[in-house]
Amino acid sequence: MYSGHVSPGGPPAVRELAELIVNKVSVGGSGWDNNAYVLRCRDTGEELLIDAADEPERILTTCGEGPLVRIVTTHRHRDHWRALAEVVERTEAITVAHADDAPAISVPTAEEVRDGDRVRFGRIELEVIHLVGHTPGSIALLYDDPTGSPHLWTGDSLFPGGVGKTTSPENFASLIGDVERKLFGRLPDETWVYPGHGDDTTLGHERPHLAEWRSRGW
Repeated sequence: MYSGHVSPGGPPAVRELAELIVNKVSVGGSGWDNNAYVLRCRDTGEELLIDAADEPERILTTCGEGPLVRIVTTHRHRDHWRALAEVVERTEAITVAHADDAPAISVPTAEEVRDGDRVRFGRIELEVIHLVGHTPGSIALLYDDPTGSPHLWTGDSLFPGGVGKTTSPENFASLIGDVERKLFGRLPDETWVYPGHGDDTTLGHERPHLAEWRSRGW
């Protein structure tokens, strides 16, 4: 049974959907504990990696024979792309990031995306959702499962218990506003959330706390 919990150095958690297989692994050790996600199209075997955060060998082992065709970096912070150069060198995967964060990532971005763009691998399509505040170019990725509930990878913009860290009241207002409007205002409670660190959650579990988050300012 997939729970969304993984531990540094531990095995991946595997979620089997009708058309997509999700592999979640914690990389970077206890000091960072970043989540990396390898998504595999059941029909073609093609894979997409969300955040080549660290430990390239463990990421590549999780990918298996692939082929890994795209790597999406959710935002510019280095703890989300420390393994990117090596994984790209070993796989020749296409790099993807939002246009506003791409210049701050040391590995060149081959495909710059913006709000509403689609990222494809095999027969799977993910929608890019731009969430401004944690960084200028932070993105979430939405898989609208044709056979079930939506699935949402949020990077560091949304976690269990709140939105991501911001450095000013203006950035917080931007992030909470985007999260409320583009995520909670659009998607159903059963939407599964895969964050950049820590355990998974659902929009339904977090929705009752939106006013509390806005009131406390973080």
